[in-house]
Amino acid sequence: MAGFSDLAFRMLCRENGCAAAVTEMVSAKGLFFGSPGTSRLLATCPGDAPLVAQLFGSEPDYLARAVFWLSQRGFRHFDLNAGCPVPKVARSGAGAALLDDPGRLENIVRAMVGAAGEAFPGASPMVGVKLRLGVRPPQPVCLEIGPRLVEAGASWLTLHPRFATQGYAGRSDWTAIARLVRLVPVPVMASGDLWTAEDGAACLAATGAAGVMFARGALADPRIFSDLKTRLAGEAARVPNGPDMAALIRRHAALVRALDPSPRGLLKMRTAVPRYLKGLEGSRALRARVCGCSTWEDIEATAEETARLSPAART
Repeated sequence: MAGFSDLAFRMLCRENGCAAAVTEMVSAKGLFFGSPGTSRLLATCPGDAPLVAQLFGSEPDYLARAVFWLSQRGFRHFDLNAGCPVPKVARSGAGAALLDDPGRLENIVRAMVGAAGEAFPGASPMVGVKLRLGVRPPQPVCLEIGPRLVEAGASWLTLHPRFATQGYAGRSDWTAIARLVRLVPVPVMASGDLWTAEDGAACLAATGAAGVMFARGALADPRIFSDLKTRLAGEAARVPNGPDMAALIRRHAALVRALDPSPRGLLKMRTAVPRYLKGLEGSRALRARVCGCSTWEDIEATAEETARLSPAART
């Protein structure tokens, strides 16, 4: 979710039922070397809770220092990304590359848990780890590594059941999530191919996971969280329509303008709005025009047009 799960988007998701949110990926080293934009990635507010600080890196010392530094600035939950397949991250030995070095990964988790314990003596450390199946097929090393990470002190695990070399191709192997659930005594969060609330409910039923982590599904419609609660309560699924999506665009724009009124905020809306328009009849031309929006008035005009659109026919 790098580049997407900023403060405004997290608040939009929270307003629509998100139980907990995660920051964009933050480099542990970047905290101490003045990496540009790092402070913006950690921007938060009182309503943005519970919030998990998502860290990446390959050196136990820096990860431990990052946890302690963040804890002094109000953060209470930390997540190590050991699943990111992006080459720039993996080449540094971080992200999914850690799955090829289980000993280092275990040492990093122990260091993070130790730093959390030092920052909050007497409290239960809250450090989680996000995993993939492994770096490459066929062996799902996560099933061997998961229990070791729990022994190292991890409070929860999140599994995106694809190999790093797959990127986002193919299908997620939810059976691997179910196997990990049976292997470890801590909560397991499920990720991967959760496009709709129906997907989330199906995944929970199939895997026994403690919860689901919506990512690309939330980018398409942040109301996916409340939709899942509705679905689990046995009620009928909501069908997105023009007026609903127009209201969503307006609320997102209001949050962006309040929390990040810079030109960067407008650029982010230009990438967000086209996703909200998918699934509406006749939205193709409107999606193309959004890329040329240069003012907030243009965004409002887009919302007005959106309100007149109807749901696309389902096949």
